[in-house]
Amino acid sequence: MLGLVRRAQAGDVGAFEELYRKNVSRVYGLCLSMIGQQRRAEVLTQDVFVRVWQQFESFRGDCAFSTWLHRVAVNVVLMDLRTERRRTARVQSESDLEVFNTSSTYTAPEVAMDLREAIASLPPQARTVLVLHDVEGYTHAEIGNEMGIAPGTSKAHLHRARQLLRTMMEAHR
Repeated sequence: MLGLVRRAQAGDVGAFEELYRKNVSRVYGLCLSMIGQQRRAEVLTQDVFVRVWQQFESFRGDCAFSTWLHRVAVNVVLMDLRTERRRTARVQSESDLEVFNTSSTYTAPEVAMDLREAIASLPPQARTVLVLHDVEGYTHAEIGNEMGIAPGTSKAHLHRARQLLRTMMEAHR
């Protein structure tokens, strides 16, 4: 893999395309888990690989390429979330459970609860913290540092996300 990475760093487009093919589904899965919207995850996946191409010189091989790529992907998604938050500049005040109860996705009792859909429906910060902590293994200090929040706030978002998921799962048994 390192040879392929070095060739891509030297400007070999074919080597970069091969790296893309080998890693695109994993990057997309991470983006989708953190964002919860397919179209936006597709756009962010492309943004990740554009960023990789632009910043290839910063990869020195101190860690595995997949580790570095993962870090780039998380940073791209977090930057997008920050930008979106600034763009909307609003505080969501609605009750989380009311949002879930009015969602057409979950009102029909015959519709089976899909965990991925449930995670995607979480409020953005709660979803991001849940994915980073429970799926990706980040600590609350790392999450707080990346998201610009206190570790205690990260813990609160995780607790909230888990409660909401538990409530949704129980409602659809």
